[in-house]
Amino acid sequence: MTYYQQDNRGHGQHSGRPRKKSLLIGINYVGSEHQLQGCHQDVHNVRQFLTAMEYPSDERSQVVLRDDQYTNPRGPYWPNGHNILAAMQWLVSEPGTVNFLHYSGHGGQVESDDYRASGFDDTIVPFDFERNGQIPSGILHRLLVSRLPPDSSLFVVLDCCHSGSAIELPYVFRADEDGNVNKLDNVQAGMRLIGSASHLIQGGFTMAKVSEAESLLAGATDFFKGLTHQRPATDQYGLGQSDTYEEYESDGDKNVWMYSGCRDDQTSADASIAGSHVGAMSWAFLESMRRYGPQQSYFQVLQNTREILKGRYQQIPQLSVGYEQDLNYQIRV
Repeated sequence: MTYYQQDNRGHGQHSGRPRKKSLLIGINYVGSEHQLQGCHQDVHNVRQFLTAMEYPSDERSQVVLRDDQYTNPRGPYWPNGHNILAAMQWLVSEPGTVNFLHYSGHGGQVESDDYRASGFDDTIVPFDFERNGQIPSGILHRLLVSRLPPDSSLFVVLDCCHSGSAIELPYVFRADEDGNVNKLDNVQAGMRLIGSASHLIQGGFTMAKVSEAESLLAGATDFFKGLTHQRPATDQYGLGQSDTYEEYESDGDKNVWMYSGCRDDQTSADASIAGSHVGAMSWAFLESMRRYGPQQSYFQVLQNTREILKGRYQQIPQLSVGYEQDLNYQIRV
């Protein structure tokens, strides 16, 4: 797969350019009744893309978590909840960095302890969710967004079910699949899909409190901090406020952009493309970048990704951002 090279002024690894870091998570749930097929291949494909975008692949700059035969189930690169949280903390731990996060796996929903229009929090689903639970959107926000240094940026691609507001960013682009801005709130549509594969993934302990999530960081946190250069320690843009806007208003403007595989009330599909099992969202996002290059605007990437999926799958990719902005600017990957 070939990608257009980006003019990375201000984004590379050369003198005067910010350090680039990436975290890639692919979980096929090998050996379980919830097994997927395309998540490991998604990680492989995204790594190729990041290489073209001049992201380094050394162990201090790129962390890959996968549940495959090459990964030690007891090591720090196995995608259990404890390691995922620690790796996310590592990703956004340094000021002045450009960061990329890709997650391919199951997504779910759990009942919310706080006010949500739907009554549910979106989640990502670690390999060990049956024993230790899912990771809800509030925890993801506090780890990835609240802790992101103001001079750093984060670009997120989530390929999982119920992912529209999975890190609870304050603004979401509210439009239908044709790009028409409407008055409906795509965030927290208030609908659970009964009988879908993702809703077999429910129950058990959920990390609803920050203190509970922090307790899971013991052990892996110092490992990932050792990889850093630090010691351990609806408007004119089509954007509307999410229902968590006021909750995180104290965060201030954060340089975060997230493309997610579907609305909160939808599932994301596994796909078979050219003989390979892949996630439909991951494939469509990368295909958009391959066809049209990284000179696209945020809005164009969303529309092109949706167009590539249209007619093949019912899911509608979403875009949410950390501050109110013009989505016609060129993406910052």
